[in-house]
Amino acid sequence: MFSFFKKKSINDKAIEFAVFGLGNPGIKYENTPHNAGFLAIDHIIEKEKIKSNFLKFKSLCAEATLEGKHVLLVKPQTFMNLSGQAVTSVMETCKLPPENILLIFDDIHLNPGRMRIRRNGSAGGHNGIKNIIYLSGKDAFPRIKIGIGAKPNSCTLADWVTSGFSPQTKELLDLTNEKVYHAVKLIISRRINEAMNLYN
Repeated sequence: MFSFFKKKSINDKAIEFAVFGLGNPGIKYENTPHNAGFLAIDHIIEKEKIKSNFLKFKSLCAEATLEGKHVLLVKPQTFMNLSGQAVTSVMETCKLPPENILLIFDDIHLNPGRMRIRRNGSAGGHNGIKNIIYLSGKDAFPRIKIGIGAKPNSCTLADWVTSGFSPQTKELLDLTNEKVYHAVKLIISRRINEAMNLYN
C-alpha cells in the first residue's frame, strides 16, 4: 500500500478523526513486527478501496469516510521513536483533541492473533507511544494494541521487532487486522466500550 503518493493540501478543518498506524519507513522494515500498525492501516485502505494518498505531516496519508466521519489515515515516516512529531502536527493543524486520535501499534506482551483496546494510558514501554505522550503532553489517546509475541531469548528486542514474520504469525496478523478494521469503525462512532467487549 501507499506505493504511489504525491504532496497534497487537505481541507484540514474537515478532518474529524485521525487514525495512526505506527511503524518504521523503508523497505528494510516492511512486514516486520514493529510495523504492525502500518499493516493495519494498509488493511483499512484495502477494505475501503482507497486509491489516492499523499505526503503531509511527515507521513503518508489517505482520507476516508468511516461511520459518517471524515477520517485521516496516517503512517508516520519519522521512524517509530519520533512518532510524536506526526501526531502533534496533525493534532495542531486539524485542531483535534487526543480523544479523536486513534493509535494502532505492536505489543510484545500479547501473543500473535490477539489485540487489546484501551481508552487511554501510559506508554507501557513502547517507544513510539513514549514520544507521542512526551511531545503532546497528553496520554488520553484511544489505542489498539496488536500482539506480536515476546522476543525469543536468542536475540535482542530491537532485532526481534525488526525481523521478518514467520508465515504462521503473518497469517494470524492478517486475521487480527480484519478485527482491527471493525474496531476502528466502532471507536470512531464513539462505541469504544462495545469494541473493548468484542475484541479484548
